[in-house]
Amino acid sequence: MKAFIKAVTYILPESILTNESLVNEFPEWSVEKIASKIGINQRHIAAKDEFTSDLAVKVGEKILSDYNINPNEIDFVLLCTQSPDYFLPTTACIVQNKLNIPTSAGALDFNLGCSGYVYGLALAKGLVYAGIAKNILLITSETYSKFLHPKDKSNRTIFGDAASATIVSTDGFAEIGEFELGTDGKGAENLIVKQGALKEPFRSEFYEESENGFKSDAHLFMNGNEIFNFTIKAIPGLIANTLEKNKLNIDSTNVFIFHQANMFMLNHLRKKLNIPQEKFLCWMENCGNTVSSTIPIVLKEAIENNQINQNDKVLLAGFGVGYSWGGCVLKFK
Repeated sequence: MKAFIKAVTYILPESILTNESLVNEFPEWSVEKIASKIGINQRHIAAKDEFTSDLAVKVGEKILSDYNINPNEIDFVLLCTQSPDYFLPTTACIVQNKLNIPTSAGALDFNLGCSGYVYGLALAKGLVYAGIAKNILLITSETYSKFLHPKDKSNRTIFGDAASATIVSTDGFAEIGEFELGTDGKGAENLIVKQGALKEPFRSEFYEESENGFKSDAHLFMNGNEIFNFTIKAIPGLIANTLEKNKLNIDSTNVFIFHQANMFMLNHLRKKLNIPQEKFLCWMENCGNTVSSTIPIVLKEAIENNQINQNDKVLLAGFGVGYSWGGCVLKFK
């Protein structure tokens, strides 16, 4: 049995944070510097009373409506998030109820960041292959903005909020090919929200700024240099192994969609891997780095703008927090 992507879409919160607004808060920066180095002009930010389940329900309603899919057809819900509504219950259960998906459907959250969409496709493909489910609703929903300290100018220029939805089924427009997955937990401290869970439950407003970036144990910390070094070391091997497993090479692959970390990193990776620019798709300037939603956002935009053609082979690559990475190939009909 084969597994396919049958539908894909995304949503962005209404509130917008522009580069101009950030420069007003941090005048030592310029609009041009942010746009040229990071490749982002604006990002969408969830409202104070808008949470992961709200975005997930909205994007779920959108995909069911846009593709004329009855909720009764869904027999599993997979929700990728690192900003769940609660420790428990799982946010996927809340979404299942609000979307009127049958109680006979399975539902679970899985906690991954920038590799989450590829891992979600792997989980969904496994459910199809095992005969456990026929129509999986894969949602990525993240409100990273709620982790960011107001004075953390670096991360606030990068991250935006979003949600995506994908239907993985026994038929569709793109067959899901072979996967390459990887994990290296020794990098856990380099991209982390340290406080707030059970090991370190007490929140502190203490923060410091250093050459490694803005640091507050109660908010998102990212050691940019270490994340960049990890990416440059791990991703060439990920791409080579993903291509080999799918019996492809760079020349025979039509489109590459990488996690939209920032433009500086993507340009460096593309050149290092010798991927032609016309094959390397980017779409982040109006939404920012939306973590697990970046790949499906680019995928949806590419389909809508006829950047993917019949019989194209599309390589997806996600990488980041964990450290965690994953790649696969979509084979379009």
